[in-house]
Amino acid sequence: MPPRQILALVDCNSFYASCEKVFVPSLANRPVVVLSNNDGCVIARSAEAKAAGIPMGKPAFECRELFRRHNAAVFSSNYTLYGDMSARVMKTLARFTPNLEIYSIDEAFLELTGMPYDVMAYSRQIRATVGRWTGIPVSIGLGPTKTLAKVANKLAKKDAALEGVLDFEACADPDAVLERVPVEDVWGIGRRYTAMLERLGVRNARQFRDLPRDLVKKRMTIGGLHTQLELRGIPCLDLETVAPAKKSVAASRSFSRPVLAIEDMREAVATYVTRAAERMRAARLQANGVTVWVQTNTFIEGEPQYANSAYAALPVATAHTAAIIRAAIRVLERIFRKGYRYKKAGIMLSGLERLKNRQLSLLEPEPEAGGRGERLMRVLDAINDRFGRDALKFAACGIEQDWRMKQALRSPHYTTNWRDILEVKAI
Repeated sequence: MPPRQILALVDCNSFYASCEKVFVPSLANRPVVVLSNNDGCVIARSAEAKAAGIPMGKPAFECRELFRRHNAAVFSSNYTLYGDMSARVMKTLARFTPNLEIYSIDEAFLELTGMPYDVMAYSRQIRATVGRWTGIPVSIGLGPTKTLAKVANKLAKKDAALEGVLDFEACADPDAVLERVPVEDVWGIGRRYTAMLERLGVRNARQFRDLPRDLVKKRMTIGGLHTQLELRGIPCLDLETVAPAKKSVAASRSFSRPVLAIEDMREAVATYVTRAAERMRAARLQANGVTVWVQTNTFIEGEPQYANSAYAALPVATAHTAAIIRAAIRVLERIFRKGYRYKKAGIMLSGLERLKNRQLSLLEPEPEAGGRGERLMRVLDAINDRFGRDALKFAACGIEQDWRMKQALRSPHYTTNWRDILEVKAI
């Protein structure tokens, strides 16, 4: 008989705020807040900020008095830093099991089935190692299914007495544990299903688990039934150790000020193509087409509104930034209209395929394998990897870029840019 499945969900605590704290030790006990694009709203809070009552999602300008009163450290979002710290956490976790599913930037499932160790002691070792090697605190929930591991993780994070680790199956009273979990906090149950379940008198995870199966399937389809069965300890959701192939790569940002001129919009589109193409080449992919979209700010009443998008197929699949910029600019010139105050633009590269599986065209010459363009992109990426993003960039991206997203409070790129690396001085 095969051993019973044991899954661990490792979740970074207040991940964005924790990344900011790692490199500034004086923030250890201060409330830390991270703002959205253009420093708009609160999108992440440390435990101290939550305890201080700083609300999630509230506009930053409405929280200034709260920030001041609680001496909160406020940061613009720094996704370059968060992405690199996430990679370090995941690399550390991969040392503890051959079967790992990276679920999001700050969460991963680990399979610990059949481990010749005490899983609780092993999990505490994982937690301590991640903390020591990356500085990021994590909580770990253990269970026979993904959904129960999620439940255990949520409770491990909330209850300080558990010291960050909880094994659902080791709980003396599993029913009581599930009664502590509001039904809206169960993984896979969204707001619409929560409202429906509350009308049936279902308030917590135990009540949902004990509903008749036929009723759940009828009201919530097969997805809801899988969630219910997982709460009963029956695995329905497999560990996905191989990430599904990407179908598209997108890049978009809001501008720091309204953009009126197509010259500025060209720079923005070229910059977004550059970012997306970098990610595509890192994944050894190339695109067959590009979509460009633009839009005004729909929240400003009385202003003329406009939004549009268009797609262009590339002559041959390519990962060459310059070729994609040329195509994207042609698309932009088709959809751009003068007289509007644009708030946001974006691009999406689609029809992705492996670099070695190039789809040839009858009308275009066969690209030279390992040709000049491919070598040029390798050199470009190598230089930017070594000396920092945009150390070398295309002129179409512009120089000043005063339309760029506002990040007045962004922390340095400590781990990805030599110019931002911390200096340690011996006194």
